[in-house]
Amino acid sequence: MQSTYDKFPYIEISKSSALCFTGWKLIFSEISRFVRLKSKTRTVVCIDLYHGVDVADMLDAIRNHLRPDALFETRSCLKSEADIQEMIHPFVTDDQIFGKINNLELSDYLDTAALDRIKQQISAIESGIVVVFGEGAAVFAPADVLIYTDLARWEIQKRMRRNEVGNFGVDNLNAGFALKYKQGYFLDWRMLDRHKLAHFDRIDYFIDANKADEPKMLHAETYRQGLELAVSRPFRVVPFFDPGPWGGQWLKEVVDLDRDAMNYAWGFDCVPEENSLLFKVGDHLFELPSMNLVLTRPEQLLGKAIVREFGAEFPIRFDFLDTMEGGNLSLQVHPTRAYIQEHFGMSYTQDESYYFLEAKGDACVYLGTRKGVDAAAMIDDLKKAQSEMSDFDAEKYVNKLPVKKHDHILIPAGTIHCSGKNAVVLEISATPYIFTFKLWDWGRLGLDGKPRPINIEHGSKVIDYTRDEDWVKKHLVNHVTTISAGEHVTEESTGLHTTQFIETRRHWFDTEVLHVTNGNLHVVNLVAGDEVLVESPDRLFEPYTIHYAETFIVPANVTAYTITPAGKSAGKQCATLKAYVRT
Repeated sequence: MQSTYDKFPYIEISKSSALCFTGWKLIFSEISRFVRLKSKTRTVVCIDLYHGVDVADMLDAIRNHLRPDALFETRSCLKSEADIQEMIHPFVTDDQIFGKINNLELSDYLDTAALDRIKQQISAIESGIVVVFGEGAAVFAPADVLIYTDLARWEIQKRMRRNEVGNFGVDNLNAGFALKYKQGYFLDWRMLDRHKLAHFDRIDYFIDANKADEPKMLHAETYRQGLELAVSRPFRVVPFFDPGPWGGQWLKEVVDLDRDAMNYAWGFDCVPEENSLLFKVGDHLFELPSMNLVLTRPEQLLGKAIVREFGAEFPIRFDFLDTMEGGNLSLQVHPTRAYIQEHFGMSYTQDESYYFLEAKGDACVYLGTRKGVDAAAMIDDLKKAQSEMSDFDAEKYVNKLPVKKHDHILIPAGTIHCSGKNAVVLEISATPYIFTFKLWDWGRLGLDGKPRPINIEHGSKVIDYTRDEDWVKKHLVNHVTTISAGEHVTEESTGLHTTQFIETRRHWFDTEVLHVTNGNLHVVNLVAGDEVLVESPDRLFEPYTIHYAETFIVPANVTAYTITPAGKSAGKQCATLKAYVRT
């Protein structure tokens, strides 16, 4: 098949390539020009950065092109590694996967006496260019020029896997990826985002360091213009894809991925915490973390009601789970809201649903416990299977239900579940996305040749055994209600469960459909049809083309939009699945 899926969606903010400075020579030539404009005897240039940037490469560029009269590195003011490890241990914990949410700030990592000494040294310098470089540079001195060097979280993860990056303030470059990811998720990234946000409006330039050999820089005015444009129109984030022990072959064809790869298990189509945005500036694509949009434009993007409930967090996640010609997902359960708050410090949990984009004849879902199940026996058998690497009779304890294309399975927290092989799931969930308690992994090994972590101790404490076969069939399988039906458009509510905060609406249509946001964020996927056109009824944004399986975001700022079959789908029936937060 011919793939139409766009792997590199962008927002065009300017036709002029001159607004994007590429390569260290041009970047520091522009910074030098800006320094000269200050016409000061002493100019302090603070180059702040996200942890994971190639520090050595950037330091070389600073010395070769900017040639400062004095250069201070912020890492020289970090507390000792022993002190940092002691400080973070209650939040990193000894668990293989899970840590605890916290409020640590970047200042907590710094040695106060060392910081004061550098501040005094900077103050004593009377002339020349003074550069402060590294994480937290903005707090070391009042900046005459403030530059922020950024990375997308997915790029950081790739560098972690290659052992190019460890965690902030500790020497763990060669630690396992799971540990580094956990520390990033619970500590580094949240702390660095708080620091970035505190200084965001004072930044003069932003540097995209995602490609070490091709750094790019935008003036803050151009960068903020892109953020404002993003919240005024529908847009897509940049998806990324990853293999897994149960992965399938569907994504290769539909998304046009490497055919020689073993498989692709996950397709992260809308996970703004880890996805990035692309700004098109003339001939250049400038990459930035999409979380920057969430953090700096929360009400315009999410809506006031969502911000009141969740703060500056994007609460809806869309991703693909591909088991086509693959294997079953791990048998799993997600924590209840009370459990996740008590043990991990999260304010809400990972309620979710499976929407089946594709399903072969033998596709199935494991959902809920069997009627009258012996809970103690099930947990004992799970523990035995794990400790002895023996088999576990899943169907003795868990319902196995057939599924077909366009079925929607609701999975409130506490429901034991997993998708079977030979299916493609569009997973719609709340965003505390690492809180999956694996109970059984079908006796297989991870891609690293080691058993994947199993969380029976956590999982056994949150399984809701009242969700038996009768209950799940009544409440969780295709719980569809027709909202309106006409000759050309049918709207259906397909969930989620009443205990979950996400509502989903499916539209079947062969003509234009009007959607009204009511000041609420919408996330939409084209689940049937080749192509649709998304337009503003009042021509407030440029028409936007969406292809099959693509997810797009409609900011709360967009009051209304229409979706119309287009291209090969013109006049034919299409379907979208839309998610929003119930208010």
